[in-house]
Amino acid sequence: MRFDFFRRQQNDTAAPAAAAREPDTSGYVTYTQLLDPDRRVMGYRMAWRPAVPEQGADAVSMFKPLAACVGRHLNDPRTGWALGRTVLFFDVDADSIVTGELQMLPPENVVLCAGPELLGHEELRPILLFLREQGFGFMLCGAEALPEDEELRGLVTHLDVGAGEPEKVRRLRAAMEPGRPPVHFIATRVGDWEDFDACASQQIEAFVEGEVLVPDDADTSGKTLQPEAMAIVQLMQMIQRNDALRDIEAVLKRDAALTYRLLRYVNSPAIGAGVEIHSLRHAVSMLGYAPLLRWLSVLLATSNAKASAPYMTKKAILRGRFVELMGQGMLPASDADNLFVVGMFSLIDRLLGVPMQEVVRKVQLNEAVQQAILSREGAYAPFLMLAESCEVDGARAASLAESLFLDAEQVNAAHLAALAWAQDLAPIISD
Repeated sequence: MRFDFFRRQQNDTAAPAAAAREPDTSGYVTYTQLLDPDRRVMGYRMAWRPAVPEQGADAVSMFKPLAACVGRHLNDPRTGWALGRTVLFFDVDADSIVTGELQMLPPENVVLCAGPELLGHEELRPILLFLREQGFGFMLCGAEALPEDEELRGLVTHLDVGAGEPEKVRRLRAAMEPGRPPVHFIATRVGDWEDFDACASQQIEAFVEGEVLVPDDADTSGKTLQPEAMAIVQLMQMIQRNDALRDIEAVLKRDAALTYRLLRYVNSPAIGAGVEIHSLRHAVSMLGYAPLLRWLSVLLATSNAKASAPYMTKKAILRGRFVELMGQGMLPASDADNLFVVGMFSLIDRLLGVPMQEVVRKVQLNEAVQQAILSREGAYAPFLMLAESCEVDGARAASLAESLFLDAEQVNAAHLAALAWAQDLAPIISD
């Protein structure tokens, strides 16, 4: 069923004037990660950064391009929702809730974030009830308690609990009625990892962003690579030297677990080789040496589970793919795997708990890759810096994209494609 009948009517004479005043809605997708108590990514709170911030776009002109962009790139009519069970959160108001772009999103994977004034809007109640019936969830934001009205209470699937203060959480949980559908508590104001851990101890998921995402044990001084990481580094060195395949196989055969993990990666949906790969020799014949360097970098990133939380591993893989996709068509095809490694290795110190210089020295990456990672210089650096900007808030994205002759649509397409690609790897990463 279409939502077009929700649109508020405008008289024909006002339409041309309204169109003339319509602001530029081009912009960049950004998001905040939703982490569970084990620091796994469960969803994203989506946002839109206008390409021209000073225009001061209103909520509708922000929501419409955001919903359209996400729907266009992640909800293919033929293949379905690209993010599996991952849920996306969108902030809405009384105007954006009635836009037709909402129909581009899969209801069962979308939660609409709204304040008490929207949920209590009597004129909109039939629309809200209809959306809930279709499967959309609602997160009540900025409220101290659930609605007393029975019908409104039935709309709420998620509840914003602010910083997750224990007394507030206990009070809200005590007010939950037995037999009613559960309401998921989500902390939206987490300032640091101490706040996050306080929420995790109460089994509350939390939105975290910006500097909060720097691991709380980010001090890498004096730390060295673990034995498994060293074995992967040795293989990476051999591939970069183009050593004989039999010599590479000999090293790999010493570690059955490493062989198994590598084959799991190269047989993942993200590769799409079309046939199952059973050995390193088969992998090389199908893929070549350069793509194997990519998968070894993924293995290296996941080799120290103690140092890297699941969200950080996913962030690194997503960044690697994002950087690679933005470089397609701009740089030779031979640079694709280098671009992926640049994105991955830009976070390798946080993933392994080892100084960046130490990892780069031992892996012996080529000069262009090292320049991008260590000093944000060289041919690959602009792509990495653009990816970093989009991850934070997109504030510099427009100028960085312009320097690469990329428009906002190309950047958003690459960003959301990388999000879906990382999702395909998620089950293997969690092994």
